[in-house]
Amino acid sequence: MTQSTNRRDFLKQSAAVGATAWWFGTQSLAAQEKSPLERLNIACVGVGGKGNSDTNGLAKYGNVIGLCDVDETAAKKQGIRHKKAKQYSDYREMYDDIGDEIDVVSVSTPDHSHAPAALPAMRMGKHVYVQKPLTWSVEEARVMREVAAKEGIVTQMGNQGTADDGMRTSVEVLRSGAIGDVSEVHIWTNRPIWPQGTGRPKGSDPVPPNLHWDLFLGPAPERPYKNGVYTPFKWRGWLDFGTGALGDMACHTANMPVMALNLFDPTSVVAETAGIVENETYPAWSIITFQFPEKDGRGPVKVVWYDGGKLPPKELLEGESPSGSGCVVVGSKGKMYSRDDYGRTRIMLPKDEFADYKEPEKTLPRTNGHYEEFMMAAKAGDPKMTMSNFDYAGRLTETILLGNVAMRAGQKIEWDAKNMKVTNMDDGGESLIRRKYREGFDIAQYQEA
Repeated sequence: MTQSTNRRDFLKQSAAVGATAWWFGTQSLAAQEKSPLERLNIACVGVGGKGNSDTNGLAKYGNVIGLCDVDETAAKKQGIRHKKAKQYSDYREMYDDIGDEIDVVSVSTPDHSHAPAALPAMRMGKHVYVQKPLTWSVEEARVMREVAAKEGIVTQMGNQGTADDGMRTSVEVLRSGAIGDVSEVHIWTNRPIWPQGTGRPKGSDPVPPNLHWDLFLGPAPERPYKNGVYTPFKWRGWLDFGTGALGDMACHTANMPVMALNLFDPTSVVAETAGIVENETYPAWSIITFQFPEKDGRGPVKVVWYDGGKLPPKELLEGESPSGSGCVVVGSKGKMYSRDDYGRTRIMLPKDEFADYKEPEKTLPRTNGHYEEFMMAAKAGDPKMTMSNFDYAGRLTETILLGNVAMRAGQKIEWDAKNMKVTNMDDGGESLIRRKYREGFDIAQYQEA
């Protein structure tokens, strides 16, 4: 019997343990494993920047066998720690080479490559972890959600606040009706902290020998390389590669109220901004208003997003100082103010009226942590064990990215979620909710049943 067969047998046996352990005070995954054969094999796409912590976070609970990055320096640096892992620059080559050995794939690339890198792995039946926002476009978020459901795989988006017990408690507080009927949510961030609101620079520079520029571009249109303009990290502000401040942070900061109030599929979105520059970069600031209809027993809710130094009206905070990022949820009986990115902290307002407030009983499972939750679910083969699975994360990302659609449209958009169309635009918003892919990176082949 081969080692590969032995490993699969071990995984099948231990899956039953993971499935029944669940999240309430469960034994850690590391404590459950008695043999290296029980550990899942992980292939990582994008291993520099945030990909560094994702790779090493997942590696605590599995064997890293593949490292892929368009920057050879990043892959080599990770290779020092994960000596048995093969190194690649192109994820397609990695899947072709060691696909049969892979159990789990992580994708921590720039936003525009999330779906093209993840979907082939999902169609191969691999469990997939993808950084936030889940995708670059609205259509991709819908596709990722649908494919995950069809394949029955374990998935998780990298908004780690979801696996924080404080955030889950905040959700329970709102769902309990502590602040009454919610009518407004105001969310803000200190982003962007990268260059944004500028046009494309002229000319080109030689591509560094360690960087595969064509692979970095991936599905995006070709453009010349410029030193220090797009890589590293500065890609977030460029329309072709990133999703701006909204895409970067709303999957964190909006996550708690969205989950608590089921804030999906707005009927309209309008953006006030400093203006997209030359159809190249996101605005220096924006204020985006989402209108959500009545749903599941709650009334309509207005959600307002602020970035680039813009903040909600001071009176909403009732004398509390505004944090660098956070949200305030406005109800008929009071407010809940969270001063962090993840919604894990709470100040109940007015303070004197909530001086004796006691948190409700737990209704959500507790967790061992972000990466362990995902890997335990993957071991068990249970898609429902991850709270930020693609069924949820796909809807969250799709909803958030409609803010960018409104921003790029330059007008209020009326949204038909069922048919995925902007009803008040002649083309249904076609060019704003999906993209044209460069040859070799199209996702169409992975959309088919």
